[in-house]
Amino acid sequence: MSRTSITRLSRKASSDRATLDRLLDTVHIGHFAITVDAAHPVVLPTAIVRDGDRVLAHGSTGSRWLRRLAAGAPTCLAVTAFDALVVARSAFESSMRYRSAVLFGQCHVITEHDAKRHALDTITDALIPGRSAEVRPSTKKELAAVLVLALPIAEWSLKVSAGWPDDPLDDVAGPAWAGVLPAVQRYDQPLAAPDLRDGIPLPASVQRLLIS
Repeated sequence: MSRTSITRLSRKASSDRATLDRLLDTVHIGHFAITVDAAHPVVLPTAIVRDGDRVLAHGSTGSRWLRRLAAGAPTCLAVTAFDALVVARSAFESSMRYRSAVLFGQCHVITEHDAKRHALDTITDALIPGRSAEVRPSTKKELAAVLVLALPIAEWSLKVSAGWPDDPLDDVAGPAWAGVLPAVQRYDQPLAAPDLRDGIPLPASVQRLLIS
């Protein structure tokens, strides 16, 4: 099986924290888990962005589950990156390269106007670098309709699988191919909105994503 390393909970070495930060800077979909009542666990998929020592998330003030997170309900946030297929000489030994983390704690709400606007710009620019400078600022009405949450990066479990096929000697001597098939994610050619007016060029922020 692929080599797997696991780091658990707080007081990590700087290298472990750096690995966690790289994961959070690469993957922008996370899953918050909460318990609405004793018999009703819920997993909430949402966009996430690391901002220093915290993870930012946002959504509608009308979301019952986000409001529960905003009220300080204990939660955990799961984030996973799929990096490659590990193709062994048998199905039994085949696996994946991946990085995964679970963060534990409680979210707090960002309410102060400038801090909230800054957090939303941070989320926008993490997803599309430079985009916040290309579009109009959020209106007061829009800001009022959005909950912005921050989860401190204080306690976490980190797991990394980054090895090669670990086949028994009998299989190594056999005819089957073995190796690693890296997974690559990229953006395809942009599709203009059907109602986009003629003459509006592709913004620089999107062009940078296409060549990065």
